[in-house]
Amino acid sequence: MNRNVILTCAVTGAGDTTAKSDKVPVTPEQIANDCIEAAKAGASIAHIHVRDPETGGVSHSLDHFREVMERVREADTDIVMNITAGGGGDWIPDSQDPTRGGPGTDIQTPAQRHEPVGELLPELCTLDCGSLNFGDMIYVNSADWLREHARLVQAAGVKPELECFDLGHVWFARQLQAEGLIDGDPLYQLCLGIPWGAEADTETMLAMRNKLPTNANWAAFGIGRHQMPMAAQAVLLGGHARVGLEDNLYLEKGVLASNAQLVEKAGRMINHLGANVMTPAETRKFLKLRDPSTGQIAGDSAGGDA
Repeated sequence: MNRNVILTCAVTGAGDTTAKSDKVPVTPEQIANDCIEAAKAGASIAHIHVRDPETGGVSHSLDHFREVMERVREADTDIVMNITAGGGGDWIPDSQDPTRGGPGTDIQTPAQRHEPVGELLPELCTLDCGSLNFGDMIYVNSADWLREHARLVQAAGVKPELECFDLGHVWFARQLQAEGLIDGDPLYQLCLGIPWGAEADTETMLAMRNKLPTNANWAAFGIGRHQMPMAAQAVLLGGHARVGLEDNLYLEKGVLASNAQLVEKAGRMINHLGANVMTPAETRKFLKLRDPSTGQIAGDSAGGDA
């Protein structure tokens, strides 16, 4: 069991959830405010996507990311920021010509996916470690694209959170480490319950955990009603936890949640299990996070490489 837990709040995501709950933040100001409120509720890390303020749909706008980051950085509440670098991977074959993307396709190159990370230099960013059937679409991230993306993240001095939606993704993430494309102790996020990747159950989480490198730090999350059970299971198996409106909209059956409420509920649960939630400062030191703008590693007055 893990006694000192990093608790991530994934505040908005990119899915079609805004029509299902008015508590999902949409504008950069709303997303930033939810990051701050999640921090006040006890979150260690805030993980962000951005949305089109007019439609609520997915956005890759650097300006939107910049506004969120500036608002959070200017606030008097500390939180480790984790920017998605996994957008722009949605492929839906055209029904008339399957060699072309049909309606709903949203594909970006590794360089385009990396742009907000390279420009804004958060302490963490996600790196989605493979392709999979994602609902009715295909999420596309080929091996060579992943290598290219990992090099960009490494050159920026940002620590990647290696998101794994299936067991083969863990295998390839280990390969990135073997090729020298991941610095320091790797950080994994086991993503459970997304159709049609890894299922949200104890057996699947344990199988994925058992394939991690010996020096890995890891967390896991489940979507929908699996959110709290998988958070608890991750802590009991020695990992860290993630909650938030990206993955689940409900506090309990029939009751829509805010991000802060989900963080508070998860924090209480972690405490009841006999563990503590790390502060953002403790998280930086534990993960040896580098300030990309200075090269300084948390807890290391000399700076330099981990």
